[in-house]
Amino acid sequence: MATSLELLFDLCFVVAVSQASFSLHHAVTSGHYASGVLHYLIVFFSVWWAWMNFTWFASAYDPQDTPYRLTVFVQITGSLILAAGVRRAFEGDDLSVIVLGYVVMRTALAGLWLRASRADPERRRTTLRFACGVVACQIGWIALLFVPDAVHAPGIAVLVVAEVAVPVWAQSAGMTPWHPHHIAERYELFTLIVLGESVASATAAVRTAFDEHPTGALYAVAAGGLLMVFAMWWVYFARPAHTLLATTHQAPGRRFGWAYGHYLIFGSAAAIGAGLGVSADQVTHRTDVPPEVAGAMVAVPAAVFLLTVWALHLRPHQQCAGESVPFLVAAALVLLTVFSPAPALATGIVLAVLAAVVTVTRGGRPAAA
Repeated sequence: MATSLELLFDLCFVVAVSQASFSLHHAVTSGHYASGVLHYLIVFFSVWWAWMNFTWFASAYDPQDTPYRLTVFVQITGSLILAAGVRRAFEGDDLSVIVLGYVVMRTALAGLWLRASRADPERRRTTLRFACGVVACQIGWIALLFVPDAVHAPGIAVLVVAEVAVPVWAQSAGMTPWHPHHIAERYELFTLIVLGESVASATAAVRTAFDEHPTGALYAVAAGGLLMVFAMWWVYFARPAHTLLATTHQAPGRRFGWAYGHYLIFGSAAAIGAGLGVSADQVTHRTDVPPEVAGAMVAVPAAVFLLTVWALHLRPHQQCAGESVPFLVAAALVLLTVFSPAPALATGIVLAVLAAVVTVTRGGRPAAA
């Protein structure tokens, strides 16, 4: 079960998620489509990766003593520093504050891995690999601040690959312990966080628009946003994740795929909030963004969320290929809503119908507790 310290950890990470979503919204409404999306993907990676690494560490080693708690507080402080630098990264390509916050978080985690190496001699080689790999990557991020701007993009790509390779390399020396129910619960809680951020972002944008331009189109955006969030929750929690983690996903390859794939789930869910904000601004003429771009800002992340949840969470449970058809059809229809008069509402309706189909095909049975 998640501890109160882990819940505090998640709560503070909401700030960084919120800043990433808000900055994506602002970048798109300002006409910076490609750069806004690219910055969002990079910033969200740093948030998600720091969160995920701590989550798996805490499932293996959770002493709850004073040094451990203080080190987690340092990681939380790093997340808040990172959140403070998000806007500077979007608006001026200034990565210094984000890198500072990220390095604080990751270096603190390296310290925890060093503690684990002393406490768990049987897995010392694995824990030391984690510590060394994390520290090496942080040296790379710091060095990135001192190279020419032209090197930033390839440098970031190399460091991202290095970061995601560290757990694979470390655990090739021996697997650390972990608990399927605990991991499933932690991922489910973070899913609720990003869904909540979508609600918060959309509510703030719609509220502002209502104060100035209450229109029927705006009501459609609000209704579509609610339908999307409800349906996304319904589909994600249609099957319990711990049943997979405790059985078929014990193998490292499938477990890594499930864990890493959640970057798309979390990132797309938070991006939908930004997309709903863009749609609200577009229908009330607060931005010159074309309707197709505003629609894509909702439809594309919704389709990514749907396909990734299907691939990671639901497809392994399916007993025949025909059960995949509703998800693939729904994803195609969601993408086509870009060309509809009310993309957000149309997307919400498609997802709501899919949730109903999922429920009916399962005989109305809720997911196991």
